[in-house]
Amino acid sequence: MSNFKLGFIGAGFIAKFQARALRGVRDVSLAGVHALKGAEELAATANETGVGPCKVYPDVAELCKHVDAVAIFAPNYARIELMEQIRDAVKAGAGLKGIICEKPLGRTVAEAQRLVDIAGETGLPTAYFENQIHMKGIRAQMQQLLPQQRAMGPLGLARSAEEHSGPHEGWFWDPTRQGGGVLCDMGCHSIACCWFVLTPAGKPVTFLEPVDVSAETALLKWGLPPWRKRLLDRMGVDYGKTPAEDFATGIVSFRNPETGQIVKGQFTNSWMYDKQGLRLMMDGLGPGYAFEFNSLQSSLQIFIGDDAAEAVADAEAALEKSTASRGLLIVEPNEADLYGYVDEIEDAVAAFKQGKDGFLNFAYGLEITKLCQAAYMAAERGVRIDLTDKKIQNELKTYTSLIAQGRGAEVLMK
Repeated sequence: MSNFKLGFIGAGFIAKFQARALRGVRDVSLAGVHALKGAEELAATANETGVGPCKVYPDVAELCKHVDAVAIFAPNYARIELMEQIRDAVKAGAGLKGIICEKPLGRTVAEAQRLVDIAGETGLPTAYFENQIHMKGIRAQMQQLLPQQRAMGPLGLARSAEEHSGPHEGWFWDPTRQGGGVLCDMGCHSIACCWFVLTPAGKPVTFLEPVDVSAETALLKWGLPPWRKRLLDRMGVDYGKTPAEDFATGIVSFRNPETGQIVKGQFTNSWMYDKQGLRLMMDGLGPGYAFEFNSLQSSLQIFIGDDAAEAVADAEAALEKSTASRGLLIVEPNEADLYGYVDEIEDAVAAFKQGKDGFLNFAYGLEITKLCQAAYMAAERGVRIDLTDKKIQNELKTYTSLIAQGRGAEVLMK
């Protein structure tokens, strides 16, 4: 089987994680990377770890000439410009077989729609990278509970949470560049996971119809003076002037179009989880059955005492977003596989080879963006948003949250 060549646009945190995931994917290589910074380091790592050979390219157009598919892992605010460059490269003759974009597809519904439209101009298959839907634990519970679902009916309630101590880079903290705070950053994961596991077996991922959204956003930690100063010193972002939410929670209601049954997906996300590190939690409750997933329930734990911690200080060696380097630590030996990155790459490549979209495509990413933005609207207005209302549907097309506008103080510091 011939080797499938991937090209990365961006060389930051998520690109590095995806490069790690490639070690577990057969017949796929990281063949090229283009980024404003970090490209040489990422290429060198790829070559050292055997996922290359990888070459640094000076621009998107040149990268597209030498790979089979490109993956946009660049910051949210750069997505439209990069998609336009990919489109132009394809029109100029680049023989791409597909385009990948990391979540979220857009900072607003308008941006996400624009990416869908540009992708349509290329005529190429797309894959929207929402890794948590590909997690083996989530897929395994669905398979294990398939007989119960068929006998008793589908899940009625799903609850999904992603929490950690905060992002790695300054632009993630800046709501005007990222598109909001933790709801935009991680709420898209949790909402998507709820929708996915609530969907009856054998039905498309958008089978359940979103009915309404209620939500709350808050600034609970990073708006406090000492933490605000730390954020300003470390990331150059002033939450005294342009804050974003570090906590968000809400409920999305879905209707089964065949039975009329209403099911609920509850999401909770925060940048204030100061424990072992990143935690993904999900459970689902059905009539007579249930499942529960917790990424911190690892089979491996280690203990590091004070003396040993002083000798070697590497707080994130054990787990993504870890905030400690001593004490009882949870260790995940293969985070890239645990979080679904390996499986989402395998899915996209297999689909592109057949000339098809990935399991999740850009159109799906647009729908998730709509739900996230509806959650911002619900929190901003303090009401439940009726997603079946034509007026609301039209408003969402041009809506930008106050937080994303840099006016977060008006809703977070009342």
